Amino acid sequence: MTGQLYLLRHGQTYWALSGQHTGLAEVPLTAKGVEQASDAGIRVKARHPGDFAATYVSPMLRARQTAEAAGLDAQVLDDLHEWDYGRAEGRTRAQLSEIMGRPWDLWVDGPRVLPEEIGGEHVETLPDGTPVTVAGGPGETLDEVYERAGRVVDLVRPVIDDGGDVLLVAHSHIIRMLTVAWCGLPAIGARSFELGTAEYSVLGVHKGQPVIQHWGL
Repeated sequence: MTGQLYLLRHGQTYWALSGQHTGLAEVPLTAKGVEQASDAGIRVKARHPGDFAATYVSPMLRARQTAEAAGLDAQVLDDLHEWDYGRAEGRTRAQLSEIMGRPWDLWVDGPRVLPEEIGGEHVETLPDGTPVTVAGGPGETLDEVYERAGRVVDLVRPVIDDGGDVLLVAHSHIIRMLTVAWCGLPAIGARSFELGTAEYSVLGVHKGQPVIQHWGL
């Protein structure tokens, strides 16, 4: 019998609330985000009271804080970091559309179409006064994120095929990419999935076919 793949999104951050793209910038959880993460740990353990065969977490601060608040002993896996939004980092879709003079779509346009002059390293200040450094580089393409998600799937699939369950703590877009990579769907299909902060989903295998078993728990 094959195992299952649990995907847990990190808790609330100020930029998750404001809609600002949060990729490699180290934006911490809000106080509510920590509470959400703690509650998520309770929910996950209620469904899966035993140990996971493996638990991995994104290297980003907000994901590591989530794993800690959820009571999870997780190993950092670099490939679980969020989409590198490059020059879109710290900006909303509306702001980027205004800069472009037309609607900008991450899934279709990607960050590299954005003008170079809006890039470069700078510091943003969160509502609580915390400074956040934004790199503002070229960013990743859709295909690059999908390839990275595929590497994670390749890593965990043998464990799951052997009957073990795996938990990944990560971010909205990379979780969506992991989902389509698991199911063998095209990268653009990930735009059709949405997962709220501190929600988790469960992927598995049914009659030999990788499937989504539960979403947004």
